[in-house]
Amino acid sequence: MELKRTLIKNAKIVNEGAIFEGDVLIEGDIIKKIDVSISAKWADVIVIDAEGKYLLPGAIDDQVHFREPGLTHKANIETESKAAIAGGITSFIEMPNTNPQTTTVEKLEEKFAIAAKTSSANYSFMFGGTNDNLDEILKVDEKSVAGLKLFLGSSTGNMLVDNPEVLEKIFKSTNMVISVHCEDETTIKANFQKHLDEYGEDIPIEKHPVIRSEEACYLSSSKAIALAKKTGARLHVFHLSTGKETKLFTNKIPLKDKKITAEVCIHHLWFSDKDYKEKGTRIKWNPAVKTKKDREQLWEALLDDRIDVIATDHAPHTIAEKENVYTKAPSGGPLVQHALPAMLEMYHKEKITLEKIVEKMCHNPAILFQVEKRGYIKEGYFADLVLVDLNNPWTVNKDNILYKCGWSPFEGATFKSRITHTILNGDLVYHNFKFSNVKAAKRLTFNR
Repeated sequence: MELKRTLIKNAKIVNEGAIFEGDVLIEGDIIKKIDVSISAKWADVIVIDAEGKYLLPGAIDDQVHFREPGLTHKANIETESKAAIAGGITSFIEMPNTNPQTTTVEKLEEKFAIAAKTSSANYSFMFGGTNDNLDEILKVDEKSVAGLKLFLGSSTGNMLVDNPEVLEKIFKSTNMVISVHCEDETTIKANFQKHLDEYGEDIPIEKHPVIRSEEACYLSSSKAIALAKKTGARLHVFHLSTGKETKLFTNKIPLKDKKITAEVCIHHLWFSDKDYKEKGTRIKWNPAVKTKKDREQLWEALLDDRIDVIATDHAPHTIAEKENVYTKAPSGGPLVQHALPAMLEMYHKEKITLEKIVEKMCHNPAILFQVEKRGYIKEGYFADLVLVDLNNPWTVNKDNILYKCGWSPFEGATFKSRITHTILNGDLVYHNFKFSNVKAAKRLTFNR
C-alpha cells in the first residue's frame, strides 16, 4: 500500500533556535525530508502551500487537568484535547487529581484506555503520589508514563502529601521526574483563617494572592528543592508564580543535565493582581496570580533560562462554579486553546522571540520528560506540526470557544495570530476552525 504523503511548501520553519524558509515532506506519520525546495513528484501527494506562514513543532503541554473520570460536567478528554489541537498543542500530559484519583496502576490504565478511544491529541498521564501509596508508585513502568505528580499544597482532589518521611521515601525510591505543586499548607491555612474572620465567606478576590502568598510558595518550593538535592531526585517544579522562587533555579547547566527544573504557566505571564478587579474569580488559580513585579521577574527568569517550560495548567470549571463567593469558587481555568496565541501576542509585543516560544513550549518539554521523537521539526521525528499566520486577527468569543465549560479568561481579547493548520502524526486534523474526522492521536512514548 502506498504511503500517504503530505508536502508543506514555502514555510518559515521555526526550529532549534533558527528560522529558515523551506519545505517539509511527510511520509506516513514521520517527517521524511526537510529541504530548501522539494518537488511534488508523487501523483497522490497532498500539498499545503504555507507561503507567508510559520511552521512550528506541535506544542507539548506538560500540565493539564481534563477532568475525566468523575468530573466530566466540567470537561473531558475528548472536548479538551480537541480544544488543544485548535490551539496548536499536539501532545498533553494530564494530572492525577480526577475522581477517582490516578493513584493505582489500575486507575492509570483506565485513563489510558479512555484517551485511546477519545483523544484528539497525543496523550500521557502522571501518576499521583499520596501519603500511603508508595507500593503502587514502585509498580509504575517508568517508560510508559510521563512521571509522578505530588501536591505539596492542597489542590483539587485533596491529594496533599504532607508526611515528611513519606516524601523523602518517594524522592529516594523513583527515577521518574517528580513534578510538584508547591504551596505551604500551614501558611495558607493561617492566612485563610485570618481573612475568614475579617470578611466571612465573601473574601474579596484581591486577597487571593495574600492568602496563597509569596511566603507559602517559596517555603514549599525551597523545601522540595532541598529534598531533591539531598536525595538526588529528579524534580520539576510546576507553575512558579513569584519572583522570589526564580532565584532557586539555575541557568548554568544544559537542560538535559539539570536535575531540578521549573515551569511557568500562561496566566502567570499574562495577568497580574491588577486584573482581579475586572476578571474576578475567573482568574482564581492556585498558585495565585500575583503582582506585576512577580510577573516581570517570571519573564526575566523564563528568558534567561532559569525557567525551562511554558505550560497551561488547563483546569476548567463551569462558569456557575466560578461565580460563587471566594470561599466556594474553585481555582483553575481553561487555557489550552488560547495558550499559543497568547504567547504569539507576546511575540508581537517584542516580549519574546518565536524561537524562544518554540524552545519553551515544544523542545524543552520533550527534553525534560524524554518524550520520544516529538517536540522538533526533524527528519525521522513524528510529524506533529502547526502552521501559524502571524497577521490574521481574531477575537475570542462564545462562538469560537471549544472548551466544554464554554468560557475563557481571554474572552473579548483579540489575538493577531491564528493557528491555521494542525498536523498530528502526519494527518491534517485541523484547518481554520474545522476538524477532520481522522483519528491520529497516539500514546506518548519515552526515551528512558
